[in-house]
Amino acid sequence: MRTLVIETATAACSVALIEDGVVIARDHVEVGRGHAERLLPMIAALPDGGRADSILVDCGPGSFTGVRVGLAAARGLGIGWGVPVRGYSSLAIVAAAAMADTDDDVVVAVLDGGHGEVFQQAFAASLTPVDAMASRAPTDAVAVLAGRRAVGQGVARLRTADSSIAADDRLPDAANAVLLPSAMTALPPAPLYGRAPDAVPKAAA
Repeated sequence: MRTLVIETATAACSVALIEDGVVIARDHVEVGRGHAERLLPMIAALPDGGRADSILVDCGPGSFTGVRVGLAAARGLGIGWGVPVRGYSSLAIVAAAAMADTDDDVVVAVLDGGHGEVFQQAFAASLTPVDAMASRAPTDAVAVLAGRRAVGQGVARLRTADSSIAADDRLPDAANAVLLPSAMTALPPAPLYGRAPDAVPKAAA
């Protein structure tokens, strides 16, 4: 079985092909913006044009635009290829990568949430969530760390509130989906924004 993994929820744009639990091809770049222009050529450059038996896509939280770009591509390819599409959390994949190189019992994944806030969630060594995902101001996020290791690109914001926090600014990488347990790759392919959208409908007159 071959799975195409799509990652566009943050400043990174990456893709990977995983076959029988092994990454057989990958590409990962930090683009900031412009995921829509980069993603499909990256997929096309994979073996067999990225064709797979299933598709796995980052549902967020992260950039509103980035999340939608990845989901739109995954859904479109899923329909075109007639294959199932499932999702995973950007926070979970960051935690999975961190757990692969640590013996900590718990890590706290932290990603930039925009508007000066961060998305934050703690995971046990089994990658079971310890708490619910939340969007917090850096000072509030630091207060709930409770001495646990923080990992992810949002750590840079935490360090503005507490410079003693170790730097670990990693971004999600599609290839690291191979580290996720099956329970963490079963989200419906729908946006997981992490906070309310900035724009709200006008109240009726």
